[in-house]
Amino acid sequence: MSDIAVRIEHLSKKYHLGRRTDGHPTLRDAVASLGTRVIQGRSKTASQSSEFWALSDVSFDIQRGEVLGIIGANGAGKSTLLKILARIVSPTSGRATVYGRLGALLEVGTGFHPELTGRENIFLNGAILGMKRHEIAAKLDQIIDFAGVEQFIDTPIKRYSSGMYLRLAFAVAAHIQPEILVLDEILAVGDAEFQRKCLNRIETIGNSGRTVILVSHQLGTVQKLCTRAILISGGKVAADGSPSDVVSAHLRRTDAQMAAGLSARTDRLGEGRVRLSHIDISSPTGALVAGSPAVLTFEISRSDIKVDCSFTICDEVGEAIASFDSANISEVDSVGSHFRCEFTPLLLVPGRYYINAGLYSSGALMEDHVERATVFDVHAGQLAGRAVIAYPGYGHMTMQHQWTRVSQEG
Repeated sequence: MSDIAVRIEHLSKKYHLGRRTDGHPTLRDAVASLGTRVIQGRSKTASQSSEFWALSDVSFDIQRGEVLGIIGANGAGKSTLLKILARIVSPTSGRATVYGRLGALLEVGTGFHPELTGRENIFLNGAILGMKRHEIAAKLDQIIDFAGVEQFIDTPIKRYSSGMYLRLAFAVAAHIQPEILVLDEILAVGDAEFQRKCLNRIETIGNSGRTVILVSHQLGTVQKLCTRAILISGGKVAADGSPSDVVSAHLRRTDAQMAAGLSARTDRLGEGRVRLSHIDISSPTGALVAGSPAVLTFEISRSDIKVDCSFTICDEVGEAIASFDSANISEVDSVGSHFRCEFTPLLLVPGRYYINAGLYSSGALMEDHVERATVFDVHAGQLAGRAVIAYPGYGHMTMQHQWTRVSQEG
């Protein structure tokens, strides 16, 4: 038992949609994961589908010193599992036993009191983890420096931006040295520099022999950082093993879902008043060719709601390459049932790519979001007379450029 950090035995969690079951404001997660089935008018009505099993008979152990990546589609049950480990929600049945001090960063500002300053919240979080005041004080300068909020450390955190919240929350979770660190989509928010700092810190924690449990949609990050991975699907463990094998199993599942068509996808998030119903990717030249034009057309279910369309092009393991949105579209063109995005030319090198796509109303309200909504292949081509070829490890994009060679004397 001494080598086990977490033991999960026959763990299940049932939500009753439409009312709270355990006194915690977490039903929005259940609604988000199941809401599309109700909104889309599936065979059961809301009253008939009032019970939703976010987890169902899940069992596994996590060894001390493991860096475990948990992956899966939206609504699979990943976040529910972490919230049970963090004692935010209670299981319906089964048991999760944690051997050691656990620190969790599940959402921006989880465990923070908005009226307290950043400094006061550092001490509060440390106390919650069972640390003495002098132990927290010894780490205080490191935490503040990592978070980069020195100027605001004595300001109530209710005045912090979401980015400042996140930086401080991660800094506290990562530096107060819990024996088990639990992170839910920590890399989904924040700028590139902060994300690199987080990755380096997670790697350092893993190398120190402490246990890390990481939920992420960034499959490349899971493969790089984790020593083991688990795939959660429909509230059950669908695969457990090496990160590369589990990521491959996840990709096979998502490819099968894509084959069923976008309208049939239930692993989507958002309010659901308007949905993406079809994505078409084409080129005037026929096949998509590097250096040639490409057109992406997004069909939506309703044209009477003003929304913006956004999408991210990702590589095969989910690493984002570039993102685009329609926010700058003119008012006169802001209605209709289709969004059209043209690339002249397409600057991707040959390879296979996936698209995560979404619709947003009122600037930020998510109406629909689908991970790996569609897939496309780019073939070898030319850009400004130069061959565009894929070299493994040398990136996914090219751009028009010109070389000169000159002599410099004196």
